Amino acid sequence: MNALTTLRSAVRGRVLLPGDPGFDAARRPWNLAVEQPVAAVVEAADADDVAALVRFARAAGRAVATQPNGHGATGRTEGTILLRTGRLDSVQIDPLAARARVGAGVPSGRLQAAAAAHGLTGLPGSSPVVSVTGVALGGGLSWFGRRHGWVSDGVTAFDIVDAQGRPRHVTAGTDPDLFWALRGGGGDFAVVTALELALHPAPRLFGGRVLWTAEHAPAVLDAFRHITADAPEELTLWLDLLHFPGGEPMIAVDVTHLGAAEEATALLAPLDRLPRPLADSRQVMSVAELGSITAEPTDPGPGVSRAELLTELDDAAAKALLAEPIAPLLSVQLRHLGGAFTRPSDSPHGPLTEPYALYLFGIPTDPATAEAVTARQHALAEALPVTGRKPVTFLGAGETLADAFAPATLDRLREVKRRHDPRGTFRGNFPVPH
Repeated sequence: MNALTTLRSAVRGRVLLPGDPGFDAARRPWNLAVEQPVAAVVEAADADDVAALVRFARAAGRAVATQPNGHGATGRTEGTILLRTGRLDSVQIDPLAARARVGAGVPSGRLQAAAAAHGLTGLPGSSPVVSVTGVALGGGLSWFGRRHGWVSDGVTAFDIVDAQGRPRHVTAGTDPDLFWALRGGGGDFAVVTALELALHPAPRLFGGRVLWTAEHAPAVLDAFRHITADAPEELTLWLDLLHFPGGEPMIAVDVTHLGAAEEATALLAPLDRLPRPLADSRQVMSVAELGSITAEPTDPGPGVSRAELLTELDDAAAKALLAEPIAPLLSVQLRHLGGAFTRPSDSPHGPLTEPYALYLFGIPTDPATAEAVTARQHALAEALPVTGRKPVTFLGAGETLADAFAPATLDRLREVKRRHDPRGTFRGNFPVPH
């Protein structure tokens, strides 16, 4: 521990060691159900601090685990120095080139607000507080992925600190293998301090949530299946089975449409022929307001999640999905994929050909509930036509990159890891398996 105290003179950002006031709060991940043991926490002041930390860790024989705010943490951090990159928060927009440069700590909502001012958009997911960099390193499923593909497909360059503590600018031309690995292979190859990515026109957006009581679930699911069967790429629908503590079961359809409200209304007509909903928030909106659709929590909390990819959503799958109440789960979400996801992608995932993603979430309030949540997730997954493969950003704490990638992809990632970080200076949330 004495060696770690010299960290305070190696970096300018805040350093917290075990026993320091605030250490336990600083090391906690976003998911409070995950225990995250670390040897120290460093809140980097800038990219130079990151480089100094990596050089220190390399000399001390320590690994660095990088997190802006702890999304996707798995607890595989024993003995590491936890690097917080939240202060690397610059956002630069080039509206003429439709490009952005964002620091590693920039949350999706900040990029969206900056891009929206120029009639542009990034590729945001459901939460405005998840870092752009973290999503891109895991591939990334966006509201607009059916139109533009993986979040990582739009990344054009990375600013990194390598395993020797050297700042580098990585592109497809400077280092194609490392660039490929960073575009969706996880955070196990370097510390990304900033990235550059393409933006897309977003002059008009129609979106929101329609909510019904669960008695209408069969009809809502049928309408969801009908609309998604031939939806244009500009239209994305997510279906949510919801059961909050103390409330009644409900079902919702969340929607975004990159286009005019009139076009969206025509495409969504099957929803409007259903019984009157409890609520309907659909409206013309800014791409900076996307977080309001699902209204996910913006503060850390405990959770147990499981994700799967579905090969189809036929009558049998629909029946299995609604066969029993989802409790003790809080939510079961179906995301419509397809479109640009199916096209060629020079990323570890490659094309995403499965038409739907399934996301199952519950809160482990106590050990018995945690066990029941896991059992219900398992039962639902077993009843549905799943592939067993899943995106990196949807992996759970007990899973590995082998649950996301084919063996040939894992072999290539191992080779990139061996060449760029042979001493294991970096440890991602999902390390490359040996």
